[in-house]
Amino acid sequence: MAARIRKGDRVVVIAGASKGREGEVLRVLPAENKAVVSGVAVAKRHTKARGMGEQGGIIQKEMPVHLSNIALIDPETKKPTRVGFRILEDGRKVRVARKSDSVIDG
Repeated sequence: MAARIRKGDRVVVIAGASKGREGEVLRVLPAENKAVVSGVAVAKRHTKARGMGEQGGIIQKEMPVHLSNIALIDPETKKPTRVGFRILEDGRKVRVARKSDSVIDG
């Protein structure tokens, strides 16, 4: 199964506590059906100092968000869209924005 959301994509949160926030996908966790998005679902973690100069304290960390709660931002209209697939004449399979029918990745 091809990935509808990939690292580096601009997405918007469509459900949950961070609804309406936009960010870039930092990491995709396909086994868990989740993605880590910058600036979304930020949690504070209390960490202990570890050895060689690494400081302890309260660190803000982005937590994974379920893929069903995020939508890709259409590169043309800048609005949330679903993702489809199309096979081009040269045989490549590319992602397509459903709203504007534009090719997402080259």
